[in-house]
Amino acid sequence: MPAGTERAAQSGDNEVVVVFIEGTAGVRCAAERWNGVGNRASPFDGPPQAVYLPPRSAYAIEARTDCEVAICSALARGSPHAARLLTLHENDAHTRGTGHAQRRVYNILMDPDAASALFVTEVITPPGNWSSYPPHKHDTDNPPIESQLEEIYYYRAQPSAGFAFQRVYTAQRDLDETMTAHDGDLVLVPYGYHVCAAAAEYSIYYLNVLAGPKHVYHMTFDPAHEWIKKGWKW
Repeated sequence: MPAGTERAAQSGDNEVVVVFIEGTAGVRCAAERWNGVGNRASPFDGPPQAVYLPPRSAYAIEARTDCEVAICSALARGSPHAARLLTLHENDAHTRGTGHAQRRVYNILMDPDAASALFVTEVITPPGNWSSYPPHKHDTDNPPIESQLEEIYYYRAQPSAGFAFQRVYTAQRDLDETMTAHDGDLVLVPYGYHVCAAAAEYSIYYLNVLAGPKHVYHMTFDPAHEWIKKGWKW
């Protein structure tokens, strides 16, 4: 959104999380107003801010600077949650994995009682490292072992010429795709195991948005590679 522009929308039957990837904007919804949301120059410059909006909300986003905003939505389920600002701090980040599988995670909306449909998180993967690793899946409704959730990855690279490789596959290999994700690309994970890797010398950011028939988050790892995470601090 260029500075000075506005986007107005209705959430309808969906709940919405507006994630400020870069730049600054204001958000208004009914009697609520948040000014100066999002104060990082890029998704690699500190923790995120986001705004949660419940179903049947009329809202507007007013760009204070040139900004990039992700509007994440899914059909709401169960009792509605209140509109609110979601602010993370540097000490909210946690490190996942070790060695060449280490990455930095900001959980924007991952608690089971924080929303009715959406899970939202950001991940920064250092140059040359693997992420979403070992390969894992969440496509089967089998709690508490696994839950059924579709997922999207929205990618940014630093420098912007960078790229990542992402693989999405099933045990039967009826789906087995490896693709190149560039700065600004979005990858859909409808089902199956998935994993990605950052090209050497390029930091990779991705925004994960998940939703499914139940607001439950459980995953299982590819049995062939699950041994890799033994001893990791998650």
